Amino acid sequence: MTLNQIRAFVAVVQHGGLTAAARALHMQHSTISSQIQALEQEYGAELFQRRGRRIELSALGLELLPLARGMVAIESDIGRLLDDGGSLRRGTLKIGAVSPYHVTEMIEAYHDMYPAIGLSVMQGNSEYVLANLDNYVCDVGVLASRHAGSRYYMRSYARYPVIAFVHVDHPFARRASVSLQELAREPMLVRERGSTTRKALEDAMQAHGLTPRVMMEIGSREALRETVARGIGIGTVSQSEYVPDPRLRPVEIEGNEVFTHIHVCCLRERRESRLIASFFEAVDRCVSRLETGPGTSALGAEGGQP
Repeated sequence: MTLNQIRAFVAVVQHGGLTAAARALHMQHSTISSQIQALEQEYGAELFQRRGRRIELSALGLELLPLARGMVAIESDIGRLLDDGGSLRRGTLKIGAVSPYHVTEMIEAYHDMYPAIGLSVMQGNSEYVLANLDNYVCDVGVLASRHAGSRYYMRSYARYPVIAFVHVDHPFARRASVSLQELAREPMLVRERGSTTRKALEDAMQAHGLTPRVMMEIGSREALRETVARGIGIGTVSQSEYVPDPRLRPVEIEGNEVFTHIHVCCLRERRESRLIASFFEAVDRCVSRLETGPGTSALGAEGGQP
């Protein structure tokens, strides 16, 4: 039994004969006839009774008719659902992000372009976002670093400097900037391993033969800020993510040697999905509008093979 055979059966009943059904389905009379005969022969069943040039439903055909109409209706519903999804008239896009700050302007641009699509945002560090991509928990990811591996398609978005921030009573609070060497001598409060801000700082210090004095690992950006606000140590954060607080003072790192690079990514095998491709369209719009600020740059080139 095939859906084409069921569709032919329903059309013959609906239009009152083979010729009218063939005309309605834009098919040859012989094709419709063959579909009905194949269905009857497969099950040894008689669906129609032939009376000269007229055909009438058999008792079995009468029982089959509501089920067959239900199958055709389900096919139509599936077609509408897929068409709406493919044309972005419905659906939900799931986004994994390392920070709400980077993804907010992308969401705004996307909603303007595709208001019928729902958006769901899950937040975590880069390892968490990539794991969700791998497991199809999210569709696209917004990361603060570029990850090697042919499994992912990466699109560069922007670059932001990493800054330090201290309690208002800390000696550094009265300065505009500090060096990496000075930071290396201070007790540092850092995010957990997997944080790209932490890795950017450690890589920059390592390039100068320095090692940060890690006093405490803290699992969230908010908890780190509160700990610094109590005067316990120095924190670092991407400049784009710094939240002004009267208890704190931001301090630039001399030479602008520490950066986070924002990338939008997805599984390479899913790049051509209409839903996912639509998000990259919104990202392109954001990049074209992004105003370059001090130490911040939009990176418009697409990321192919890392």
